[in-house]
Amino acid sequence: MLVPPETKVRRTTLARPGRGAMRARMAEILRVDHAGEFAAVKIYEAQARVFGGVRGKDAIAADMVEMKAGEEVHKARFDALLTQHRVRPTVMLPLWSLAATGLGAATALMGEKAAHACTEAVESVIEEHYADQVAELAEREPELAAELDRFRQEELDHHDHAVAHGSREAPAYRLLSAVIKTGCRVAIKLSERV
Repeated sequence: MLVPPETKVRRTTLARPGRGAMRARMAEILRVDHAGEFAAVKIYEAQARVFGGVRGKDAIAADMVEMKAGEEVHKARFDALLTQHRVRPTVMLPLWSLAATGLGAATALMGEKAAHACTEAVESVIEEHYADQVAELAEREPELAAELDRFRQEELDHHDHAVAHGSREAPAYRLLSAVIKTGCRVAIKLSERV
């Protein structure tokens, strides 16, 4: 059984009773995961664009391009899963596009450490979210759970890269991290539903 190592108690969503409940829950999972990967692509894209235009920032611009490429692989997989399961994407995508692009650009303009703080905050929420889904799906959808666990590990790699590159030295790190994490959690709840 595929269950991520627990560092704290996680709350998994319980399937609602009734006909079609499992299909409805799968739609929520796919819709929110697609939205998250879509937003991650937009964040890294904006950060790469900002750093790509600044002399001496080639290394971090390349980092952002590389991380964006990983998120594009995840997004493409969720594009396929949405089609396969006949699930529509969240109606919030236009808003998430603007918010993610703005977040990416703003944190990049604040500097490398703030951009890494953004990555750390986003990836920590996404890692928890994927871990909860892996635990929820491990028995009834083991193949999808294994895939989500692989994505979770890749998000953790981004998180750890950000920490190693000074994310916690960003200006107003605690506030920046708290605001970004709260925004991510709100986006998750909205994307599951609409």
